[in-house]
Amino acid sequence: MELSPLFYHWFVRPDFLNNLYIKGVLGRYFNFTDQKVLDFGSGIGSASSLCSKNHYIGVDPDSRRIAYAKCLNPGYNFLVLEGTNLPLKDNSVDYILTLSVLHHIASEDFLPYLSEFQRILKPYGKVVVLEPCLLKNSFFSNYVMKLCDNGSFIRDYDSYIKMFELKDFKTEFLTQFKKVLYNEILFTATIP
Repeated sequence: MELSPLFYHWFVRPDFLNNLYIKGVLGRYFNFTDQKVLDFGSGIGSASSLCSKNHYIGVDPDSRRIAYAKCLNPGYNFLVLEGTNLPLKDNSVDYILTLSVLHHIASEDFLPYLSEFQRILKPYGKVVVLEPCLLKNSFFSNYVMKLCDNGSFIRDYDSYIKMFELKDFKTEFLTQFKKVLYNEILFTATIP
């Protein structure tokens, strides 16, 4: 069952968890101020406040979440994503955020987006990936993630990396941590 944007905000991404697990973790590794950022699968805009308003664009296929994101984050640019073409110019983005998005997309369905990422990233631009991750010897968390999450494609780290390697991205592992009962990984992908 998919939660409405309001209930998603209250129960899945309340501000205190968002500050701890998204802003807290990303803030240790990145400074997005005055950087052009595409938030791919932005949902309700949980990461938008890490970015400058005039340099941020959030895209999501769910028009209800985009409408809610605009109410929660006035002044930030949010658009409904239609199809696989991203509404940005070539070589125009410093960072692409994919935060808890990939486990909702089959690998073969994600490949056209990776081509778009290659097109819009500036040289030395980075894709920042934060995802639930299946870990060896973490049977209980793996079970909980599979049971409770509506994402059908929670992968292990190597499987996430292979998706990016298919399009010749170079990846760098940054950290893994536990978010309540979920295992999470953070890594970047760049075009060599």
